[in-house]
Amino acid sequence: MRRPLLSGFSLCVVLVLGGCQASLPALPAWQSSEGRDDAALGQIHDLASGQVITPAQLVRQLAAVPRVLVGEKHDNPDHHALQLWLMRALQAQRTQGSLLLEMLQPEQQARVDAVEVLAQLPNDLPKALGWQEGWDWQLYGPMVREALSSHVPLLAANLSLGEMRQAYRQPTALQGAQSNAPTVKAALLEQVRAGHCNLLPESQLPAMLAVQQQRDRRIAERLLAAPEPALLFTGAYHARKDLGVPLHLADLGAEGQSKVLLLAEVGEEVEAGMADYVWYTAATPAQDYCAQLRR
Repeated sequence: MRRPLLSGFSLCVVLVLGGCQASLPALPAWQSSEGRDDAALGQIHDLASGQVITPAQLVRQLAAVPRVLVGEKHDNPDHHALQLWLMRALQAQRTQGSLLLEMLQPEQQARVDAVEVLAQLPNDLPKALGWQEGWDWQLYGPMVREALSSHVPLLAANLSLGEMRQAYRQPTALQGAQSNAPTVKAALLEQVRAGHCNLLPESQLPAMLAVQQQRDRRIAERLLAAPEPALLFTGAYHARKDLGVPLHLADLGAEGQSKVLLLAEVGEEVEAGMADYVWYTAATPAQDYCAQLRR
């Protein structure tokens, strides 16, 4: 039986005994076409308890922690719609300290800072921010505008292109037992291999792994320096507790001070070790990227 998503009104009814702290924004309608009839669609799982929780319960729990990491599938519009919803819902509970984006690089921070002090946003906001074409502005623009309009500090969380090239040419070992665990590196190597359709020479994989882990370390460092409560939007592998940024946070002495929410398409398996919560969304049509690359 399909589990319906609750409206803001019905959430208040559910919470009447505990009090409805603040009205939640209306949940967005699904945009992706696949998995609309899946029983798990719209469900939020608390992976520690195994319980299905409501959006209001999720917001209350996330609002109480200093750092929230949200892992997305970059091309799923439902993930971005829920990120925007979450931003607004958290802001209604307490003042948001900062929003960090994997999609912003350090050299863009000065542009972002210049826009933040303007009385009104520029007509061509992507140009003003130096937004990179590789990130679909139609998907990311609404959350960027929301942060800027709400005067939430918007922070770059990624490496610069130069730093990525340097990490690739001269891989540097990171300090920290958790991020350097052999099982972690093996899993990330397999992800890099599969993510490039098994087309990369084996000799390139260690350098690609170094770039991935340097990016995770930078995101962790930026999170620790960001005004709290801090909210991060990034790819799912970066957000994962068993492979990504949380391991680097632990190696930097900040273990247990964050929560991870993964946005996952119905049919995907998310285990307790990967995140604290998973929210199942509709799915985008499957595309065989590897077949396209092999042509």
